[in-house]
Amino acid sequence: MPNASRFQFIKSQHVKSLTVLHAAMEDFRYDRHAHEEYAFGVTLAGRQDFFSGGQFHRSLPGNVILFNPEDVHDGQPGGEHTLDYLMLYVAPEQVNSLFADVLGREIGAGFRSSKTLIQDARLRGAILELAWIVTHDVGSCIDQENALYKVVERTVQLDGAFEDVQRTTRPEALLGRAKAYIHAHLERDMSLDEISQAAHLSKYHFLRLFRQHYGITPHQYVINCRINAARAALAAGATTNEVALRFGFADASHFNRRFKRIYAVTPSQYRRDIAR
Repeated sequence: MPNASRFQFIKSQHVKSLTVLHAAMEDFRYDRHAHEEYAFGVTLAGRQDFFSGGQFHRSLPGNVILFNPEDVHDGQPGGEHTLDYLMLYVAPEQVNSLFADVLGREIGAGFRSSKTLIQDARLRGAILELAWIVTHDVGSCIDQENALYKVVERTVQLDGAFEDVQRTTRPEALLGRAKAYIHAHLERDMSLDEISQAAHLSKYHFLRLFRQHYGITPHQYVINCRINAARAALAAGATTNEVALRFGFADASHFNRRFKRIYAVTPSQYRRDIAR
């Protein structure tokens, strides 16, 4: 039987950092991972099964899926039918000002939705409208920006909150040090001892706390961050071999396998898609 899974990334030609994924999945499963962007998705057909926020979810056609930056999740088709869905990815810096405007605040950074699986026709329609005009490269920059604003506006209306840095717990603050260290050293080899020392925690306490808090191990998080950084480098024009070497993968084959577990396509396929 032919492979029914298809994945296509389409980068907006007008709105920086905005990318659409149209996926049809039959025999593929994502590893647990997290994106640095906001992700707004709609299940079009089939059933979308995924883990996020300590819970297992099942999304039926018409449902909206919303991931905040760094929300750990996986994903796979559920049931007997091919899963068909759309997902919008947009960097926080692209929408922070929009969140601030909708909420009447001066600063929009830190917005997080408390809802992951949403049933709302207006939000679904706004996401589908934006995905369509990006996919078909319709309209001007202001048209796409206005469509993105509608997505943000409805997301805020449904539910959302700003993170309060002053309310960060001590464990979160310590783990935040570890994450900052990881991001600052993605291009060199890192040991668990170094990362745990950056968090001012013993290695084994750090391991338990990190996995308990984020749902993945520090090693998985390091690989995830390197793949996300590699995706940005590919989008900027770097070759697969350059990126593999830069971010510490053994070779292009190793990099390909790791990249595909998170983005469902090879680095070369991704680079080709977004270059269109």
